[in-house]
Amino acid sequence: MAIAATALLDDLRTLLGEGAVLADPPDLVKYERGWRYGQGRALAAVRPSTTAEVSSFLLLCRRHGIRVVPQGANTGLVGASVPDGTGEMLVLSLERLDRRLEIDVLDRTALVDGGVLLSTLNAALSPHGLHFPVDLGADPQIGGMVATNTGGTRLLHYGDVRRNLLGVEVVLADGTVVDALSPLRKNNTGLDWKQLFTGTSGLFGVVTGAVLQTAVLPRQRATALVALADGEAALDLLRSLEGGLSEVLTAFEVISAGALEAVFRHQPNLRNPFASVPPYAALVEISSSFPETRLDLAAVLEETLEGHLEAHGEGVLDAVFGKPDTFWGIRHHVSESLRGEGRVLAFDVAVPRPALPAFTGAVKDWLARQHPFVRVCDFGHWGDGGTHLNLVWRDDEAGLPAAELVPRLQERIYDLAVKDFRGSYSAEHGVGPHNQRFFDAFTPAPVKAAGAALKAHFDPEGRLGTARLW
Repeated sequence: MAIAATALLDDLRTLLGEGAVLADPPDLVKYERGWRYGQGRALAAVRPSTTAEVSSFLLLCRRHGIRVVPQGANTGLVGASVPDGTGEMLVLSLERLDRRLEIDVLDRTALVDGGVLLSTLNAALSPHGLHFPVDLGADPQIGGMVATNTGGTRLLHYGDVRRNLLGVEVVLADGTVVDALSPLRKNNTGLDWKQLFTGTSGLFGVVTGAVLQTAVLPRQRATALVALADGEAALDLLRSLEGGLSEVLTAFEVISAGALEAVFRHQPNLRNPFASVPPYAALVEISSSFPETRLDLAAVLEETLEGHLEAHGEGVLDAVFGKPDTFWGIRHHVSESLRGEGRVLAFDVAVPRPALPAFTGAVKDWLARQHPFVRVCDFGHWGDGGTHLNLVWRDDEAGLPAAELVPRLQERIYDLAVKDFRGSYSAEHGVGPHNQRFFDAFTPAPVKAAGAALKAHFDPEGRLGTARLW
């Protein structure tokens, strides 16, 4: 194997250049470890800079019989972007595939290479009064966003990547390049090719380019942080906002007391704006392309919340208004802050919006009976039915090892979400080795069969990726 591996690496360096192939262990560390979950060993990390090089690379891998895991910015949260533990896989990093970035202002579209970072794209769009509105705390590459169908904090208004994707360029496992970089919004001619590769974790092909629909950059935003008595009060507030502000409501994020307390403990620059930490707080954002001289968004939001308070006073404890960056700072520091509280087991689940309080309550009731040392510190996108149900505990209080406790927690909470509340075990993070067994358990057989047929068609030798969608 050592001789064969040396020959392969020599061939790759001849094909792509010395700097495109990294094989020394210290250089591989960042490619082998996932953002939150996943740890593997790679034979090498290969970094082509053009679609043609990606094609040549995959063709060479086919000749050598080598398996490949595509990797963007490696910000995924289910371990799907890192190699397995064999040390025999190659990481196909798209970090140098970032040359194309073409903006059509009139068409409001952008054609980009798969390795272009979201921040780079938005920096280029901003002078034209545009942005790509799929917003999240990390800075992923566009190819990775397509492969995982990224959602984000403003999905309520703008939708996910799937809704904003017009075309793709994909390299299949045998090196075949399929150029479907259409900028058309209307193209009702049968199979929607691009959607076969959206949200499938690079298992059917490597997304090397995309045409994206962009949105007009808001001229103003108004935000409020609303203290709420319970989850039902959050849903009442959401109902009022959608009834009166649906055209401008861009985000509705809910943060529990446990998550808020962690932020205020571990982020000295962020302070509690309320007299005391409420059971829940809703971060409400409205935005508009109208200038302030024509529409005072802050006044509109304040008036709307005052009206809701008069009608639902028992559920609303307080409301504060401020700069968007301040309130979003609280929201975006939750995950980081929870790590300072102890061991964190994060769940990315979705249930129908009306069921969110009951689902959370069912989790808390079960934990109180079975594992009272585990705290629920939930937060998330209640506006689209998603919740990041974080469970936190201290190992010295648990009474049993994490290796035994974690599977118990996962099985029960995913059962509650999927079976009892007709939800999803993965709201937006996708499928990877971290949650593969729950895909296997909950996915209907016809869906698995369709995935297997597509995998056999696009990658008959099974050389791409580490997850399974069949």
